[in-house]
Amino acid sequence: MRRYQVNAHPGFPDRVELRDLMPGETALLLNYEHQGADTPYRSRHAIFVREGATEAFTAVDTLPEVIRVRPISLRAFDAAGEMVDADLADGAALLPVIERFLARDDVAYCHAHYAKRGCYAARIERA
Repeated sequence: MRRYQVNAHPGFPDRVELRDLMPGETALLLNYEHQGADTPYRSRHAIFVREGATEAFTAVDTLPEVIRVRPISLRAFDAAGEMVDADLADGAALLPVIERFLARDDVAYCHAHYAKRGCYAARIERA
């Protein structure tokens, strides 16, 4: 794990609270297993977490700004953890891709990754 003093906004997307950290806050960069399924798609990658974050972002029918303002790699998985589709989108184009994926019967959940560095951003499920 590495500790960073946030010095730019945006630039440090907090994975727990799903917001961009503000200059002066402390970000922890750590490795996180976001795809634990026993498949070739099992995956770990770096994430930022605000030091002291205690409450995870949860919402229904909401796409947080931290995701809306960046290019996102969307990955659709079935119940066994196999990837069945993927796409790139950002801004207003994100919601139609998410809706298309979740309309499929074989899609159990989606993962959003920040496309530039590949950091895991969020798990997206049906409400």
